[in-house]
Amino acid sequence: MIQEIKEGYVKTETHKGVTTIEFFHPKSNSLPGEILEEMAKQIHIAATHHETKVIVLKSAGDRSFCAGASFDELALVKSEAEGLKFFSGFANVINTMRKCPKFIIGRIQGKCVGGGVGLASAVDYAIALNTAEIKLSELAMGLGPFVIGPVVERKIGNAAFSALAIDAAIWRNSEWAKRKNMFAEVHETVESMDESIFRLANHLAHSSPQAMAQMKKMLWQGTENWDELLKQHAAISGKLALSEFTKNAIVKFKTKM
Repeated sequence: MIQEIKEGYVKTETHKGVTTIEFFHPKSNSLPGEILEEMAKQIHIAATHHETKVIVLKSAGDRSFCAGASFDELALVKSEAEGLKFFSGFANVINTMRKCPKFIIGRIQGKCVGGGVGLASAVDYAIALNTAEIKLSELAMGLGPFVIGPVVERKIGNAAFSALAIDAAIWRNSEWAKRKNMFAEVHETVESMDESIFRLANHLAHSSPQAMAQMKKMLWQGTENWDELLKQHAAISGKLALSEFTKNAIVKFKTKM
């Protein structure tokens, strides 16, 4: 099934117990609200789909896994309520992934920025290409990685998260991400990466659904308050998005595009 969304899409298919959810947007796989809403919907459907045993989350293209939130939409935010709604998009996807009782494998084939780093951290097992660099650029825009902060910190620890969040100007390479446990595996070729994803997904598709659901619950223990926490963090980002600094930063960013 392909759900067309203006310039992008979310595509879902299930084969032998493995449900693949692929998203795409022509602007480096940045994610407007409609795509985020559809992603959350498809992950929820897969979570409750009897035939689905494991989920693979991927994006189309070969350069960017996800460039984060849509700056076109961010530029249109005019009130705190609109800001809350805008930043709640990633919060809803992360919480849907967190509560999904099935393991989610991430195919990280390219660069991750901002919310893209959040998605890479929210999957249960990230398999990446060696060109998959990461960066949290929010501070440079007068914002902060508030919504994705808890999931990134959970994955790589406070010190590594602090380094990413504070030095928002530089890229960290895939080996850095692997050392900090964001990526479980890093591969030299697309073929090797996809072979590993296929192997793991096939293995999990033949594992006990009940055991995997209990493991997932155990691995995410301590995040039960995230529905409210991420909403609170979205409100902080929504308020900051109205600042003069952020508005000017968005104009400068869009001028360079």
